[in-house]
Amino acid sequence: MTAQAEPLELVKLTKRYGDTVAVDAIDLRVPAGTYCCLLGPSGCGKSSTLRMIAGHETVSDGDLVLGAHNISDIPPAKRKTSMMFQNYALFPHLSSRDNVAFSLKMRGIDAPTRYERADAALALVQMEGFAKRRPNQLSGGQQQRIALARALVTEPSILLLDEPLSALDPFLRIRMRAELKRLQQDLGITFIHVTHSQEEAMALSDLVVVMNDGRIEQAGTAREVFSRPRTPFVARFIGGHNVVDGRVDRIENGLIHFAVPTGRAAARAPDAALSTGDPVSIAVRADQITLAQGNQAANDNANSLSGKISSIQYQGSFVEVRVDAGQAEPILVTVPDSRFDAAPVAEGEDATLTWPIEDGHLLASASA
Repeated sequence: MTAQAEPLELVKLTKRYGDTVAVDAIDLRVPAGTYCCLLGPSGCGKSSTLRMIAGHETVSDGDLVLGAHNISDIPPAKRKTSMMFQNYALFPHLSSRDNVAFSLKMRGIDAPTRYERADAALALVQMEGFAKRRPNQLSGGQQQRIALARALVTEPSILLLDEPLSALDPFLRIRMRAELKRLQQDLGITFIHVTHSQEEAMALSDLVVVMNDGRIEQAGTAREVFSRPRTPFVARFIGGHNVVDGRVDRIENGLIHFAVPTGRAAARAPDAALSTGDPVSIAVRADQITLAQGNQAANDNANSLSGKISSIQYQGSFVEVRVDAGQAEPILVTVPDSRFDAAPVAEGEDATLTWPIEDGHLLASASA
């Protein structure tokens, strides 16, 4: 089973439901053969975007271009796309083989050909031994594989997946995550996968697209998005980061120094268009912050916040410590368990948080 991968481009793509704008003039290019995850909270517009690509929602404005063709007004069956639905939508009265072959039957393909292709699709997802079983005779993970085979049997250029792992238990979710990545690499086609799971997007994606309020906040590789989040929303949503807010105090030697309620902070930003008094935010990874007991002075090349420990949660190989330090949210610090055991702290104690200036990453506003 092979398909010709083609690039997909979204040009000012917009979806309105009455007066509500669900997707707000987004631009995105997905290279051919890419595993792309649309990531964001519920209601951010990711599923509406996926359904417009599939043709299950009309485009209110803008264009969808697949390869050299504008597919915005083309019926779903002629788009070279195939969609795997969140609830799998298998026909309960049909066998696995007939479920997989159903879309080919609707296209008028003769029985020998469609069953040959269905058997090949079942083998691709390692379900050939379950061809005669009906959905109620299959586990959740097996049903998912059948739904995946049915989506692939039409040999699409793009496979669209709407939260395909959300109904699975955590162990099976990790296993199926690896299977999806293997399939995408083996087939060489484009996968566009909607998820609200940061871990899922990080593990699978060549391209992560973080959406919020109908817009794209940031698009890039998983490493780029995690290491250099663009906005406070991305830093908070992607996880593992703290956002430290303040106002510009002074700018000198390529450093922005800003005032914070319980200490001092600075970040390198030689090209930032900021003035004294402007609001400013930086992102700092939780694993790059050093936690010390009491209120201690920081060295000259460090940022420093003081506060009180509000919670401690053991996570196995590390301990999550949260410190109230005059910010909108407690500052999260991840401490290796061996380091925590060597210098334990307790809730309610005073603490000092420090990190090197180089580890603070200046954030843009969401509208920048």
